[in-house]
Amino acid sequence: MWTVPSLGTIIYLILGGIVAGILSSAASFASLASYPLLLSVGVAPVYANVTNDAALIWNSLGAVLASLKELHGHWHQVLKYAIFTVIGSVIGCCLLLAFPGKVFERVVPFFILIAGAMILISGKHTPHPGRKRPLWQKSLYLLALVLTGIYAGYFGAASGIVVLVLLTYLMEQNFLVTNAVKNAVCGFTNLVALIIYGFASRIYWLDALPMAVGMFVGGYLGPIVVRYIPAKMVRWIIAILAVTQALIYFKQAYF
Repeated sequence: MWTVPSLGTIIYLILGGIVAGILSSAASFASLASYPLLLSVGVAPVYANVTNDAALIWNSLGAVLASLKELHGHWHQVLKYAIFTVIGSVIGCCLLLAFPGKVFERVVPFFILIAGAMILISGKHTPHPGRKRPLWQKSLYLLALVLTGIYAGYFGAASGIVVLVLLTYLMEQNFLVTNAVKNAVCGFTNLVALIIYGFASRIYWLDALPMAVGMFVGGYLGPIVVRYIPAKMVRWIIAILAVTQALIYFKQAYF
């Protein structure tokens, strides 16, 4: 039974939000900390997913503010790619509100494992700025962004990784720039989901707000941390976190 959070719970949510914010902006893995964090204070699973979106907005804002250097000259790409993930997010939100069943949760662990493998494979890709991809190939990547947006709107765990991988091939930029654009694109995606859920579902604001404070701080720290860690190491950290989260969700879904 959910109750008004105590001072201790508020501090717990702020600290947990900082960890989740760093994981999100640096490694695309906020849900590894934020979703279980909300469950641990008594928020029901479906509402935890919705409330998590409310806090993630502030994580994205912190990450964007810390990445203005990397985002300089790339805002047109942020807006262009965000259109596709936002379209998908709207569809995903509608699916969640209409079919909040258990079947989808059984697929999530395998999706996360695939996402973890994708981030390692994309690390072998050498960026070629200015490279023009065939129209069919670019269209395929953009369609994949829409599908990822659908998943993000419905559940979201590890969706940031897939967006990061797709942008790696679409943008042909170094990891720092691609990660910064990913944070901004995911911010727009979460914002649209929040607007929909704000009207059509229930958000536990008293839990979301302290976690949002922590996520803003963590979101700001994440891009700064990434600047001092080799991209290859970051990719391996993401892959390890993917396996960890996949095992957690596999246990929840099948045992």
